[in-house]
Amino acid sequence: MNDLSGQVAVITGSTSGIGLALARAVAARGGDVVLNGLGDPSEIERTRAGIEAACGVRVRYHAADMRRGEEVADLVAFAKHELGRLDVLVNNAGVQHVEAIEKFPSEKWDQIIAVNLSSAFYAIRAAVPIMKAQGRGRIVNVASAHGLRASPFKSAYVAAKHGVIGLTKTVALETARDGITCNAICPGFVETPIVERQIADQARTHGISKDRVVEEVILAKQPTKRFVTSDELTGLFLYLVSDLGASATGGSFSIDGGWTAQ
Repeated sequence: MNDLSGQVAVITGSTSGIGLALARAVAARGGDVVLNGLGDPSEIERTRAGIEAACGVRVRYHAADMRRGEEVADLVAFAKHELGRLDVLVNNAGVQHVEAIEKFPSEKWDQIIAVNLSSAFYAIRAAVPIMKAQGRGRIVNVASAHGLRASPFKSAYVAAKHGVIGLTKTVALETARDGITCNAICPGFVETPIVERQIADQARTHGISKDRVVEEVILAKQPTKRFVTSDELTGLFLYLVSDLGASATGGSFSIDGGWTAQ
């Protein structure tokens, strides 16, 4: 479970947050990685070079815009061309906007559906033929507790994450006899840049302090009353991409401090 030597992983949205934690986990276990995401180019290069040097693996970066299907497909093709294969695909890229439905900007709806849902479709569509030819592949879609439960003021995000769950199930059924698994991880709130922005948005919307947002809004639904950690997500992820996880496919794995148990 802890040896990914010789494997290649593409992880979208991996220049920060959950995606970067998963990329570091792959590299630390000997796997090569293609990073993708937004940020300052010099900082991204420092991150890429730092992982490569620390772990002794090949790390590449591709700046695909997750709103554009052709660029997402090119990201997958780039991994195969540069690193020779594709073993693990992680669809993690995500954006958020918090607003009442009657005020929700149409451009934000389009952006969130494109980045959070459609990009996963385009990446999977490009990756499956490569994985079928290899006789093995692991697809992990980072969904959310919001793929299983709804919250107010998050119409696009909830719709997209529910869509990711449906996409996961369909791909799992289609690839069940090809040595490929497709699963969704459904985290509760993890302390990441997207959540930090959400805290600020909620503070503005409700007219309260950020500390109160964390206690009364963000973590109100998590019985543990603490953020899920990146290390906890990494443990589940490593199981799903290992040989031990070969029979786990089409699943939506909650790691949310008890949120969806309610």
